[in-house]
Amino acid sequence: MKHFFSATIVLSLACGGMPWQSSPLAAGESGIKMVVEGKGEIIIKFYGKEAPEASKRILKLAKDGFYDAQTFFKVVKSPRPFLVQFGDPNSKSKPADDPSLGTYASGTKIAYENSGFKHVRGAVGLARLPENRNTGDTQFYIMLDSAPFLDGQYTVFGNVVKGMDVVDKISQGDKVTTVSAIEN
Repeated sequence: MKHFFSATIVLSLACGGMPWQSSPLAAGESGIKMVVEGKGEIIIKFYGKEAPEASKRILKLAKDGFYDAQTFFKVVKSPRPFLVQFGDPNSKSKPADDPSLGTYASGTKIAYENSGFKHVRGAVGLARLPENRNTGDTQFYIMLDSAPFLDGQYTVFGNVVKGMDVVDKISQGDKVTTVSAIEN
């Protein structure tokens, strides 16, 4: 029995955890883990079946290291909590209040996907150009509260399953050190 337990721990450590630690994502689910400097971790579960293209796009960018060292450039908490936005690579070099942040586009266009999920607290949506809902790309937002007027306009492709307390603490300019893909 001692050898079995030791082998289990070694195998588990090699795979990234201890046997008694559980992932907030179930088998077959994917998402990302964001590490916000000085604040903590956020884990987002993707709706891969309901929003496959948006989920694949963000997962690929995370795997490529695209999001590492970017900052939250848009944080709207007043007059009431609304959202935090992330994913413009220019946020690595420009001040968080630069009016050009949020305008980056790589040329890839992800069409709107009606996932059936609503813009509720913790929902994660694909940002896009105001005039065309079929222009999602690299940027996404996390809802701080419900906003039903956004339903049907933006693809909701995931939700925060761990770290909503961290999201609540985010301020404009907060840096994300790493964004890593999770695939169970």
